[in-house]
This record gives sequence, C-alpha cells and structure tokens, in this order.
Amino acid sequence: MADSASNDAFVEFDRVQKSYDGETLVVKDLNLSLPKGEFLTMLGPSGSGKTTCLMMLAGFETATHGDIRLGGTSINNIPPHKRGIGMVFQNYALFPHMTIAENLSFPLEVRKMGKTEREEKIKRALDMVEMGAFGGRRPAQLSGGQQQRIALARALVFEPELVLMDEPLGALDKQLREKMQFEITNLAHNLGITTVYVTHDQTEALTMSDRVAVFDDGRIQQLDPPDTLYEEPQNSFVAQFIGENNTLEGLVKEINNGVALVELDDGELIDCKPVHESVKPGARTRVSIRPERVEYNKDRIQEGAHTLKAEVKEFIYMGDIFRTRLSVAGNDEFIIKTRNAPDVDRLTPGQQIEIGWLPEDCRALDA
Repeated sequence: MADSASNDAFVEFDRVQKSYDGETLVVKDLNLSLPKGEFLTMLGPSGSGKTTCLMMLAGFETATHGDIRLGGTSINNIPPHKRGIGMVFQNYALFPHMTIAENLSFPLEVRKMGKTEREEKIKRALDMVEMGAFGGRRPAQLSGGQQQRIALARALVFEPELVLMDEPLGALDKQLREKMQFEITNLAHNLGITTVYVTHDQTEALTMSDRVAVFDDGRIQQLDPPDTLYEEPQNSFVAQFIGENNTLEGLVKEINNGVALVELDDGELIDCKPVHESVKPGARTRVSIRPERVEYNKDRIQEGAHTLKAEVKEFIYMGDIFRTRLSVAGNDEFIIKTRNAPDVDRLTPGQQIEIGWLPEDCRALDA
C-alpha cells in the first residue's frame, strides 16, 4: 500500500528501503507523503519498521535505497543537526547537569543565535508548555510529566517546521498520558507544525492523528484518517490491530452486487462487504465485525440484520458498558459491547440468545 507523492508534499519518502545486514529489509519500498501541518502517526507492533522510518527522517539512520525529501529537497546526505528538525524521545534526553533554561538554550546556541533572541524564544517555549516558572531548575527536580513538557519545549524552541516524536508518552501514567495527548495535538495544530509521531498504542494514534500509517513487516498496511481505519480496515491485520474486533472464519459462496455470501464454518450463511482483493467465490475468508455493532436485545436488532444463535460465556459490568463474551459459530471469544441503558438485558453465563448485526457492518477480509 503506497501513498502517491503529491505536489504539496512537505515530507516525502520515495521508494525508501532499509536493510541492516544487506539481506533482510526492515523497511520495504516505502512511498509516503505528508502535507505541511499534518499530524501523522506511524503505528505498528515492535519490529514493524516504524521507528526505523522515523530515524531515517531524523538522519540517525541512512536509507539503503530511495530518497527522503523535505520541502522538495533531498536530505539523504544532510547531517541530523542541519535538517532543522525537532525531536522528542521517550526518555526525554535532557542534559542532567544543565538547568531547564540551559537545556532549551542549547539548540539555539548551536544555531548561533544572540543572547536576547535566545532568552525571548526560551520564555515563549516554556510558556507554551505551561512551565514558565521552572527555568532555573534541573531535570532531576521535575516529575516525569514535567520533564516530558520540557523535552517538548526544547523540540519547539527553535521553531522547526517538522517535529518527530518517538513514543514520547510511553513512560507516563495513564491519566497524565491522556492529558499530554491533547496538549501535544493542540500545540501542533495551533503552531501549524508538521508532526510525525511513532507509537504502538492504538488509542493514542486514533485520538491524536490527522492520519495513521499502520506498519507491519516493513510495509504500510493502511494509511487513512483514524475513523476510516477503524470503520473500514482493508485487511485482517489492520482489523485485528486497531481496536477490538470479532472474526469468524468461512468460505465465500458467491458475490452479487457488491455483497459477498459467506458460509461460516458451522454452516450458517451471512452477507458481508467484500473488502479484500482475495475475497472471491470459493476462497477462504475471515469476517470482521466490531463488538459495538452487534445487538442482542430483540427490540434493538434492526430490520434487515443477520441473526445468529449464541451462548453467553461471560457477562462483565464495566459501568458505562456491558462487555459480553459469547460462543458464536465456533468462536468462543466473540465479544459484544453494549451501552448500559435501562432497556438492555443483563445476561447470565450459559444463557442461549440471538444476536444480530447489519450486513454493512460485516467485512469479508483476507483469510
């Protein structure tokens, strides 16, 4: 899956490959372009190639093949400190022997900036991350969240057009991480900074990004806005990796008018959207349905929905939702998420029920 380079591209990967040993490709033929001001997240499991792409863009790794361009200019042979890119790492990478103000001054001194201008920029960057009063402290005197704010301020202090972030919130607790997600996104959009963000946390990717590139095995499996990625996964890997997902195995019987008739392994017949190119009559398929798209109360199952028999294995009360695990068509790990509402039944293990979903919420993907 590639993203065709466009004329307004600010960051471009053009057929980029990377190998460390001359044999195995960690990044395979990557084509990707970002317009100015976009917040793009590279998401994927460990070893999928996302961090290597970020490091090639930063200049800490060299592409084995292909071209990386910034503002239309090839940066393959430009050293990292001359690329004008801001970087934020998971471990903050602050100088422990310097004060916060000195940490922020460092990238400005490297750029031969005068004292008055440096002081103005440091003040502005600290105010931006609400750390104006902390300039005289050292990193060890700050909490993890405060250090991460300073790392962000240091990346922004010289007003770069591009900021790269490598798992920057990985060391923070859940509540602080969620707060920082919104702060970083708002800052990036308000300042119009192009941001490339690397994470393996899918929730982070969905809440922060304009677009998400899902990596696996050195390739982009899908590149789309978060809602498209979640609602319309293009293959089984993306469906399973993004959010919670139910799968049922079966055989494609026929395809008519953009609808695939699938015979599940227990003999049940269901209609699905044939999404993947491998979905053809006679082929095996894996059917994907999101847990919140399935209903079990008879009066809530819509007209035209598929219905299947199911047995309740587990019913968990989670406050705002009920999470039910079912046995459906040979799958004992079929999950339904139902909003906690007065008209929704509470179920008990062993109970036999009927479940239903609309054909358009069911996607036939690669087996």
